[in-house]
Amino acid sequence: MTHDLPSLTQALRDFAQARDWERFHSPKNLASALSVEAAELLEHFQWLTEAQSRTLSAPQKSAVAAEAADVLLYLLQLCDKLGIDLVEAARLKMIVNGEKYPVALARGSGHQSPAR
Repeated sequence: MTHDLPSLTQALRDFAQARDWERFHSPKNLASALSVEAAELLEHFQWLTEAQSRTLSAPQKSAVAAEAADVLLYLLQLCDKLGIDLVEAARLKMIVNGEKYPVALARGSGHQSPAR
């Protein structure tokens, strides 16, 4: 299997179609599922210290990877349903963030997440 987003998106379409799940994959339902999966990802870090969150055991990392994959898969499906080129949207967002948080003003401040 190739490692590009269009191939993965097509595999998701095929997967859902084979199971007759497309009818459930409205943008609203996909966004809801994405939110749930993001919360499940967060749950793995809920009571960890900062240091612990940086040094996950192999089983912890495997569980986090599975949840991260769920987040990615739902996000790809949502973008597919809405006709959003996720890579292009991310590139444009990085440009916006670069303008919003110029290096000279933001470097070392730690006050704002660059993903806002």
